[in-house]
Amino acid sequence: MAKLMRKNVHEIELAVALPFEDTVERVAHVLGRAGRRVCLGSEPRAGQRMIRVVAGGGFGGMNPVVVTALVTFGGASDSQVRLRAAAKEGLIRQRAGERTAARLAALLDT
Repeated sequence: MAKLMRKNVHEIELAVALPFEDTVERVAHVLGRAGRRVCLGSEPRAGQRMIRVVAGGGFGGMNPVVVTALVTFGGASDSQVRLRAAAKEGLIRQRAGERTAARLAALLDT
């Protein structure tokens, strides 16, 4: 049944004015508060870290949203973050992916 449901996917790119390791810690903290962390089976590449959580979105936080953050080394004092949120949509469109990505991006941007 899930194959037939529509997906709601949204990506946001952020430039964070923190060193790479500090950015990774901040992203892990913000995403850790938003949902449950999911372990990855792949090895991290040099200069990149991936953090993935399953958070609640939609009405009452009942729709699971998979949020993936890819933190990339930008320079000595800045880093790039690509935030991607994906959720399945039921009969009523809730745009859980878009809203969750925007909410977490706002928390990371402050």
